[in-house]
Amino acid sequence: MKQTLIIANWKMNGSILANSKLLIAMLKFHNKLQHVELVICPPFPYLHQVKEYMVGSNIKLGAQNVNENNSGAFTGEVSADMLKEFSCRYVLIGHSERRALFQESNDIIAKKITQAMDAGLTPVLCIGESLEQREKGDAQAVILEQLSCVINDIGLKKFKSVVIAYEPIWAIGTGQTASPEQAQKVHRMIRQYIYGLDPILSKSISILYGGSVNEINAAELIKQKDIDGFLFGGASLKSDSLETICKLKI
Repeated sequence: MKQTLIIANWKMNGSILANSKLLIAMLKFHNKLQHVELVICPPFPYLHQVKEYMVGSNIKLGAQNVNENNSGAFTGEVSADMLKEFSCRYVLIGHSERRALFQESNDIIAKKITQAMDAGLTPVLCIGESLEQREKGDAQAVILEQLSCVINDIGLKKFKSVVIAYEPIWAIGTGQTASPEQAQKVHRMIRQYIYGLDPILSKSISILYGGSVNEINAAELIKQKDIDGFLFGGASLKSDSLETICKLKI
């Protein structure tokens, strides 16, 4: 059975005290989880704190970003090898906020994925369309371009180690969520595209949904055939919401 992958993206939130309370609450329920892999992606300054709390648990550590270079004069940036030293297992790449606010192109994102994989990290490739693109009927073309640019750059063999996270931009932090039917349609399209390249990979690859996920809408979303888990932000900062989502039955 494929594990449900739950990735909690704290974004630029947290404090030493708030993190401690949240992590203590998480440690109380994580051992009861079955067929679920839980990943926490805190801001860079809190990686060590979260790592220390995770000792002895099955919770995995992830990062929110990585630079496309291995080292050098890139003030304020963090390399994949640095993340590896903090025991990071996953790293988010191409989140819509990075694409929009920091003008990250598909080319840069592909380079970041290569850096992550070379360091032994699992890249979580974030893809998704804006409201304008959806209304114009361009959603599929945008999503497939985001996918194909990475696959063409790193090759299908390496892409087998990538996790995909579909996050419709219009649903991130807005309170709006794609309906279960809308989300399933896109996830199915992504899986069919991969099937055309590698039928075996299409079954094994994890495709997550993100975009204003909470304990209420997650229950219906996870029932969809092609949704393998979640990448979510706000709800992951609330221990009760996180626990409820982690315990959902597929």
